[in-house]
Amino acid sequence: MPIEPSRLEILSALTRKVLWLSSWTIHHANHIRPDSDGLKVGGHQASSASLATIMSALYFGVLKPEDRVAVKPHASPVFHAIQYLLGQQTREKLENFRGFKGAQSYPSRTKDIDDVDFSTGSVGLGVAQTLFSSLVQDYVKSHGWMKDRPEGRMIALVGDAELDEGNIFEALLEGWKQGLRNTWWVIDYNRQSLDAVIHEGLWEKLETMFRNFGWDVVIVKYGKLMQAAFAEPGGEALRKWIDNCPNQMYAALCFQGGAAFRKHLLDDIGDQGAVTKLIEKRSDDELLALMSNLGGHDMASMLEAFEAIDHDRPVCFIAYTIKGVGLPFQGHKDNHAGLMTVSQMETFRKAQNIRPGHEWDRLEGLPLDHTRIEKFLKNVTFARDGARRFDAPKIEVPAQLNVTLTPRMATQQGFGLILNELARGDTKLAERIVTTSPDVTVSTNLGPWVNRRGLFAMAENTDLFRKEKIPSTFAWDYSPKGQHMELGIAEMNLFIMLSALGLSHSINGERLLPVGTLYDPFIERGLDALNYACYQDARFMVAATPSGITLAPEGGAHQSIATPLIGMAQDGLSSFEPAFVDELAVIMRWGFEHMQRDEDGGSVYLRLSTRTLDQPQRTMTPELASDIAAGAYWLRKPGPNAELVIAYTGAVAPEAIEATGLLGESRRDIGLLAITSADRLHSGWSASRKLRRSGGPREPSHIERLLAPLPRDCGLITVIDGHPATLAWLGSVHGHRVEALGVEKFGQTGTIGDLYAHYGLDANTIIDAAAGLTFGGSPIRHRKMAV
Repeated sequence: MPIEPSRLEILSALTRKVLWLSSWTIHHANHIRPDSDGLKVGGHQASSASLATIMSALYFGVLKPEDRVAVKPHASPVFHAIQYLLGQQTREKLENFRGFKGAQSYPSRTKDIDDVDFSTGSVGLGVAQTLFSSLVQDYVKSHGWMKDRPEGRMIALVGDAELDEGNIFEALLEGWKQGLRNTWWVIDYNRQSLDAVIHEGLWEKLETMFRNFGWDVVIVKYGKLMQAAFAEPGGEALRKWIDNCPNQMYAALCFQGGAAFRKHLLDDIGDQGAVTKLIEKRSDDELLALMSNLGGHDMASMLEAFEAIDHDRPVCFIAYTIKGVGLPFQGHKDNHAGLMTVSQMETFRKAQNIRPGHEWDRLEGLPLDHTRIEKFLKNVTFARDGARRFDAPKIEVPAQLNVTLTPRMATQQGFGLILNELARGDTKLAERIVTTSPDVTVSTNLGPWVNRRGLFAMAENTDLFRKEKIPSTFAWDYSPKGQHMELGIAEMNLFIMLSALGLSHSINGERLLPVGTLYDPFIERGLDALNYACYQDARFMVAATPSGITLAPEGGAHQSIATPLIGMAQDGLSSFEPAFVDELAVIMRWGFEHMQRDEDGGSVYLRLSTRTLDQPQRTMTPELASDIAAGAYWLRKPGPNAELVIAYTGAVAPEAIEATGLLGESRRDIGLLAITSADRLHSGWSASRKLRRSGGPREPSHIERLLAPLPRDCGLITVIDGHPATLAWLGSVHGHRVEALGVEKFGQTGTIGDLYAHYGLDANTIIDAAAGLTFGGSPIRHRKMAV
């Protein structure tokens, strides 16, 4: 359907304004704002320019309030400019673009004041997030929780070079498996990456790939000027030349201008009468305008492409663009990080009819009646309801999570049993938990939960093995009411799915409590996506198991060393490593509440083990539960003259307990500190110190209180099945000497006893470390004895 002329006129004018504001914002940050450290600020004027029309068409003309968008990272200035015109961004923030507390370099949900749906920056992740957010929307709707809200489209604005990211391909495959709907990806096909011009014919590969995954593909290559020229005599020859022109040549000619285009067209096509006439009747400026009128820069063409979609199938739009279009360096292969010079910006300012001193005025330079434009902006569908972020009521968490303890258990086993107990009930908490795993559901003990709660799919699908009466431990029934989302073997997908699930309260207005599982060593496979999820302040719980070298027969490829440090270092993630199942129950309960806290909440990482340990027979008092959640408690409280404290984390509890018993025969008042979260201890200690430095209360942190009674010359031995630096900092709390034991090298196959002895985690090594630490002499070997 043809676009109404007055609407097209306003949208074209707004595009022009967006191009100016985005370019000026970057220029101001680099050339006008005071520079205190001499660093180039940057800002990608060329990458912004290629998306100005596409984004203006979407935000001002197509999007509805329920739609969500992941903006190409390098088009952040365009996004901020659009929000500024819509009244959702301030001039102060734009003037401080890429400055402290100014508009962010890349759109950020947590740091920008304008209406960012998905943070972007680490390329590819925001793109995949839209796919998983669409699957989460289906989940919420299928469970009957979106009755009063229409479905929205999840839209990603993608740079063509961004499609080199492997996680995008992993996400596409998962979307095909899950029956993806309501997703648009708009590819800014400017045929340039950071360093080069992309390969010829990439669009054909992309089209084939997307169609193979069940997407519709819409190619928007020609603008209305081009289409009109093609209809002229000789126009078909012009179209053929454009289609056959190599990417590098087309980009170079766009940079060189109309005269260069004229020469190449006449040289390549030759004197063919009608073609020559078509070319010669246009001035150099008119010819450049024609040849740069690709579909991605033509408002009418983009609107028609978007508004023609009347279904919920996923759609990929391949929109041809020119990087830097309308700017002095358009098409130049070096323009990615290029900036307009002061003189170039002055020329651009005059061309845009911007008066000096009025560069930030919202409608300055537009030839249309400003009252008319303001009325149009006030009625833009996308922004008509104001802020588009939702909130959702918090889910009540029971006073304790039940689990039936047996004398010997592993924390991984306990994790499955705790979820199974929840699955038995009809609590609100159980209703809102949704689990997910990358093809390790059974081996991470999610099986009992899935048996009771089922797998999620948009259509019913009964477990064929059960239907055929073939014995199986697990019932894999799929239905729209299922509460487990099974994924393929891709940890990046797991963490992006957790990110999407963990933002449902804000995106869909319905709170979910996502729990994901994976093998602990493979956290590093998905680390970029985990960091991305935390940066967005998504809320989830991830149980990683088995940890350390306890999966001894599997060897170094399936053993983890650095993950405790990752848990400590990752912002937005509280990490725990319990040894006993009653500790785990306390931590999971705390975690479900922590995931719902507004200001000081976050996600939770459980580092679990398959190693079976003797479980303590004790009553879980409120004081003990509080200490467990805070990060540590005394399993054996030291006496007033303690010479030594052994502090352990996780699966090495038996070795620490045995060494404590043996050393207790000859060492006075020895203490045994059970550390459930080095992360919580360290963050609490760090926060207390910062508060004291700023003149705040001198309230000690949890670890400071625990270690305060120790004599100054008491030694600390720390033990962890992971990197020793995780606990080595404990000596800094009150100045105690520390001997830190852990694993620093890739593991190998063997038994736990073999490996713990080899890497120095066994009781004998702890005893030897105690001898050297307490007396400074040669280690004395002690014969291992039963405690």
